[in-house]
Amino acid sequence: MSLSDTASKIDGLSDEQRECVENCTEAATVCEWCADECLGDADMEECARLCRDVADLTSLHARLMARGSSYSAQLAQTCADACEECADECERHDADHCQACAEVLIQCAESCRRMASA
Repeated sequence: MSLSDTASKIDGLSDEQRECVENCTEAATVCEWCADECLGDADMEECARLCRDVADLTSLHARLMARGSSYSAQLAQTCADACEECADECERHDADHCQACAEVLIQCAESCRRMASA
C-alpha cells in the first residue's frame, strides 16, 4: 500500500492535511538519505545537520497530524521554517541528493505553511 493510500484512510483529515502528511513523510525520508550521503564531507556538515533536524521535525509533524493533535499547527510553522532553511543549504551544493532534497523540502515548506495558517 502506498503512502497516499494509507493517508487517505486516516479519518478526519482534509485533503490538504493528507497532502501535508505525505509531504512531511517524503521530506523525512529524503532528508535521511541526504544526510547520510553528506556524512564524511566537511563541506557538507551543516547540510547533514539540518537534514537530520528536518527529518525529525517532519516525521513528528506527520504523526501529530495523523492523530489530530492540537499542537500540529504550532509545529507546522517550525517545520516550514526548518524546511526552507535546509532547502537553502541543499541548493548550495551540486550533489544530486542535495538537489533532490531541496526540491522536496520546498514543497513540504509550502504545505506546512498552509497548515500553520489554517
